[in-house]
Amino acid sequence: MQFIIIAHDGKDEDALGRRLAVRDEHLALSAAAVKTGEQIIGAATLNETGIMNGSVMIVEYPSRKEVDDWLAREPYVTGGVWKEIEVIPCKVGPAFGNALKK
Repeated sequence: MQFIIIAHDGKDEDALGRRLAVRDEHLALSAAAVKTGEQIIGAATLNETGIMNGSVMIVEYPSRKEVDDWLAREPYVTGGVWKEIEVIPCKVGPAFGNALKK
């Protein structure tokens, strides 16, 4: 199953610092998950001044349970970066799936 992840960082003054503190761990986990096909695409969301303030991802796991297992070890969760997380089932259209493989 595929899922859209919409995650919002905290809004406090230390939010960006928390993100940057665990960003390398987050990127390493994502790189490994891309290789296994568990993560299809991801992007940081930006505020009006271009500062990272959240994330949008499309992931693929057998079920919501595996999504929750990944989130439990995701550095942006364990590091207190993502404060609100939406998980929405989805299906990437075939044309887009092919474009992502290039």
